[in-house]
Amino acid sequence: MALPAPATHSTPPARVGRRERRSAEIRERLFHAALQLFAERGYLETTVEDITDAADLGKGTFFNYFPTKEHVLATFGGERIAAIERALERAQKGPVLPVLRDLMAGVVGTSTESPAMLRAIYSAHASCAPVRAELHKRLQTARRLMTEIFTLAQKRGEIRRDLPAAELARLTQLLLLGITMAWALDPEGSLPGTAQDVWDMLSPNLQTREKGRKTKSRRRMRS
Repeated sequence: MALPAPATHSTPPARVGRRERRSAEIRERLFHAALQLFAERGYLETTVEDITDAADLGKGTFFNYFPTKEHVLATFGGERIAAIERALERAQKGPVLPVLRDLMAGVVGTSTESPAMLRAIYSAHASCAPVRAELHKRLQTARRLMTEIFTLAQKRGEIRRDLPAAELARLTQLLLLGITMAWALDPEGSLPGTAQDVWDMLSPNLQTREKGRKTKSRRRMRS
């Protein structure tokens, strides 16, 4: 004899308390103050005390939220990883090419606020071994997630299969890095616009030959 199912009670979502909101606000203040100083002074020239002074907080407060200065950059990179994770979730539910297009626009979109900040971050990666190691881990994670996206597209016949999904992910990642680095060094024109131009070139070459020919034909007709 089956036991009766236990009664269920709907639990309202927990509200974020004042303390949690305050903690999140302080973390954001530290994060944005740090990025601003990295852009103005450079990563290596910015101290933890500089960051807490700019955020109008005590020096010890910093270490309650970031174990080291390098972890600020890890947070910046983590936002991009989160964007790729969201893209993978979308790709599991629908067509992949629109997801890749939006991902490219979204990733470069997070970089358009300050070319100086990007230059400071690239400089930190080049000159600081712990930061470089953290970047390497993030790149590996991002490439693994993008490989999953390309694998889904290949299984569905949405994109070419003559190149491994991992290789497509690697090449696409290099394109994204190149776009943002080139703009950081010479911020002329629109970064999202450049990303769109690159996507228009890349998309037909990702698709199967038949789909790619149709896409190119439609573009020639529009022009």
